[in-house]
Amino acid sequence: MAGLKVDCGLLLEPLGFIKVLEWIFSIFAFATCGGFQGETTLLVSCKGVVNKTVSAAFAYPFRLHTAVFNAPDPKRCGGTWTDVSLVGNFSSSAQFFVTLAVLVFLYCIAALVVYIGYKHVYQQNSKFPLTDLAVTVITAFLWLVSTFAWAKALADIKVSTGASMIPGIESCKAPGTTCRFASVTSMGTLNVSVVFGLLNTVLWSGNIWLLYKDTNLQYQSNRIS
Repeated sequence: MAGLKVDCGLLLEPLGFIKVLEWIFSIFAFATCGGFQGETTLLVSCKGVVNKTVSAAFAYPFRLHTAVFNAPDPKRCGGTWTDVSLVGNFSSSAQFFVTLAVLVFLYCIAALVVYIGYKHVYQQNSKFPLTDLAVTVITAFLWLVSTFAWAKALADIKVSTGASMIPGIESCKAPGTTCRFASVTSMGTLNVSVVFGLLNTVLWSGNIWLLYKDTNLQYQSNRIS
């Protein structure tokens, strides 16, 4: 490939090192969110049934309204139990967050290829640093927006899959029927995804200053030359 000169020197500088961190953190962001699978469980007592476990499975992209609790028994509590689903569709926030993380992952790979293989071109042509700076500004803003949107959606998901959902289940209000919340899958990995979203926001925001400084120095150098 014309102009290719492999040089890992830029990776030892703050500009290259922070790009490696952004690449790694983007992986953790989409892996901890996009790979989640869980279920919420109730204990149901009704006609002929005592403390029967019913569960509804949910996963990324968190279209909870499609997650349906199984019936407590074949007779469906003497006909008083109707299909019950979770409430809410949080796919837009979850997919926004994961899609951004995947795109950032791909961009970091492309940037690292340029840093390693075309360091001489990057440092001599101001268009590359300016493009990198513009992308970094936009990405930092998108990380901020997507992380807060996903954090809000996660809080709502916890409510929709927790004990507070029981008053909204009509089948649990039938005469002789009682429902008690049993458990829900731990969402620790989803909490971690929010943390990595915040870390990515900080990293990309800090990278703006590094790129601006680098671009300004190159501009002054080109003017002198």
